[in-house]
Amino acid sequence: MKIASWNINSIRARLENFTTWLRETSPDVVLLQETKCLEEQFPRESIEDLGYNVAVKGQKSYNGVAILSKSPIEDVTTELPGDESDLEARYIEAVVGSTRVASVYVPNGQDLGTEKFFYKLRFFERLYQHLKTLLKYEESFVIGGDYNVAPTNADVYDADKFQNRLLVSPEERAALRSLVNLGITDAFRAIHPEDQSDNTKLFTWWDYRQGSFDKNNGLRIDHLLLSPQASDLLEEVGIDREARAQEKPSDHAPIWCQLRDA
Repeated sequence: MKIASWNINSIRARLENFTTWLRETSPDVVLLQETKCLEEQFPRESIEDLGYNVAVKGQKSYNGVAILSKSPIEDVTTELPGDESDLEARYIEAVVGSTRVASVYVPNGQDLGTEKFFYKLRFFERLYQHLKTLLKYEESFVIGGDYNVAPTNADVYDADKFQNRLLVSPEERAALRSLVNLGITDAFRAIHPEDQSDNTKLFTWWDYRQGSFDKNNGLRIDHLLLSPQASDLLEEVGIDREARAQEKPSDHAPIWCQLRDA
């Protein structure tokens, strides 16, 4: 099973790019973030015509997450437990075949010390508690998405420039690390360890400004987190960097992993 995650940065604005990528790469499951539209505005028909089932949690103009699958999508959940007052469309979870998958869009945080930053940390705490619950079921799961955190300096093009800034702050890194410390695997680093020099400049996000993509001034902030049962099946991981090189692209590139059949 090939599972991909992509912050598409508006599915309607990038639909042609997205469907071209979908035809060329043919993942079994796609986890989308920042779809930026209500459920009824999601271009469901264009995607279903390519052989995918669709589950969406939408929001007008902001956020939005979706799961696309060649197989039936079952047991859909559209809220991250822990805060009934949080109405932002940032989490969707479902079962596809024998694997549970979720698309998560962690808040950006705006700036250190702001209310939006503390919302981000609270969101991570809710995600931590939910993953603790999922682990009790001892099932294969993949939680993919835009986590808005570069885990280590190897995931940043210029560590000195980003020191103590948003996306790399000690608090954010500790929050992401707490998930991994539950026994969950960062699929990318499982295949591409930091100590291999050719793997330290592989990113998933590049700013639109200042020629960042051409200079490869990026960050690795999109991740696929695997339960132990899914990690045992992990065969391959990749970043489709060429998708970021298209005309009018998302500022993120898709990341994907291949799991062998159980």
